[in-house]
Amino acid sequence: MMPNLTSDAIAGTGTAPVLRPNRTLLVVDDDPSVRHALWITFRETYNIQLAESGAKALELFKSKPADVALLDIRMPGMTGLEALRHLKEIDTDVEVILLSAYESIDYIRQAMRLGACDYITKPYELEHLRSAVANAMDRREVTRKTSAYDKHLVKLQNEVHHQQIREELARTRNEIYASIIHDINGPLTVIAGYIELMLHNVRNTDVVEGARLQTLKGHAESISRQVSNCIELSRRYLGFLEGKVSSGASADISEIFYDVAELLKAHPHAKSNNLTLHKVEQNIVAVINRTDLLQVLLNLTINALQCSTTPHRVEVSAKVISIDTPRPFLQPAPGTRFLQAATFDVKAPLVALSVRDNGPGMAENLLDRIFEPYFTTKPPGQGTGLGLSIVQRLVMHAHGAVHVFSHLGEGTLFTVYLPTQSAA
Repeated sequence: MMPNLTSDAIAGTGTAPVLRPNRTLLVVDDDPSVRHALWITFRETYNIQLAESGAKALELFKSKPADVALLDIRMPGMTGLEALRHLKEIDTDVEVILLSAYESIDYIRQAMRLGACDYITKPYELEHLRSAVANAMDRREVTRKTSAYDKHLVKLQNEVHHQQIREELARTRNEIYASIIHDINGPLTVIAGYIELMLHNVRNTDVVEGARLQTLKGHAESISRQVSNCIELSRRYLGFLEGKVSSGASADISEIFYDVAELLKAHPHAKSNNLTLHKVEQNIVAVINRTDLLQVLLNLTINALQCSTTPHRVEVSAKVISIDTPRPFLQPAPGTRFLQAATFDVKAPLVALSVRDNGPGMAENLLDRIFEPYFTTKPPGQGTGLGLSIVQRLVMHAHGAVHVFSHLGEGTLFTVYLPTQSAA
């Protein structure tokens, strides 16, 4: 009887070094003569591992995985089909060829279902077996390369994704930095206007008293408010950069309208045009950060004031839209655009804040771009193109929506819809 040979027992002998192939074939058969014959057949082509049972094959495979396994189906203890299933559980890419002296359609079906790549009946033709093992080795090599390519591709995709995130963060930071400069420019313009008025009052006098003193005190208080606005704006934008912006804040519309009127009182564009802030008849509280809403209305109002060099009218108003009130933004029409946050509740009670001008209006082809950062229709040096992009970002963050209506020669109407906390 042939001894129970193993790969260690039948490795090369003598003092000359043995050239070991880099691909491994696992031969599993309870018949030692079959194992020896297969070792003789493949020893010069592959690194051979021999196992007399399914259990031994799994032990060998766990310590040193093979590329291809030749499995006898009928073995005592663990059958070839059971060994096949366990090998695939350890390594789904291992190629397995089943050998059997009993050809059975049912066995073949089970083997293919478990992932075998071939099924050869005994007695087998040597060339047929060599070809089957070679094809299995080639498939294993292709699978290995494909897996390596997939891993490399995933790595590249992750690198690209991380680079895109870094670029997006840099772009977002740059836009926020630009937004800070843009939004603080409003209060600074007002501060400069009040300082000019104060200088005018004190330039040619040594003593300030009476009505003039009271005027100066009022200007100083206005400057103090604008400085506070600058500080609050800075904190707000730093919150955006640090991801600490909270939601759920509220803003009283009447107070916001008063602040807008005070802010624009000394603004040069407000002096040269007819600006009207309609009285808020109801006690309306919008669910939005107070500073954010102030910036939204200031940006929309200043944009309206600057839409034409010819004196024109700008009106700012607010009203509550109840659940039963028709939603004008639900009826799209030429010259209109509607942007809404993903969380905007179209059916809820809303506050509608409108800024209307009777300026030149906008062409249809411009409406798709007006919210793009840095897009402006003003001459170079007269606009940053950030005002409306800031409006969009703040309104979306507050779960609101923006509706635009504009036609050439008919002026422009911006309406901001925000959830309302209470209305009386």
